[in-house]
Amino acid sequence: QVQLVESGGGLVQDGGSLRLSCAASGRTFNNMGWFRRAPGKAREFVAGFNRSRGTTDYADSVKGRFTISSDNAKNTVYLQMNSLKPEDTAVYYCTADIETPMRIQGYWGYWGQGTQVTVSS
Repeated sequence: QVQLVESGGGLVQDGGSLRLSCAASGRTFNNMGWFRRAPGKAREFVAGFNRSRGTTDYADSVKGRFTISSDNAKNTVYLQMNSLKPEDTAVYYCTADIETPMRIQGYWGYWGQGTQVTVSS
């Protein structure tokens, strides 16, 4: 059974940092990524990682502040979030699949339960 378990969310002040983790079990995925849903908004792409190509992709809104990385031995993906802003407040979802266009959520087959990130001003 495939499971994605996120951790690391919480409350942080404007300008602070958090690191999210997502541990996958049940199979190994070539693509892993993060989406988020802010209050009253649709879920949106944040960052993605392709294991075989070693490539990453970021939404423009987080580029330069967030970093996605992977520990292949642990089948875990991380999202280091620096210089956090109140507009980063959202539920963050880990996602995974074999191969998929990263920015299109409909193509991702596996999702975690989400972890809340709140940035206070």
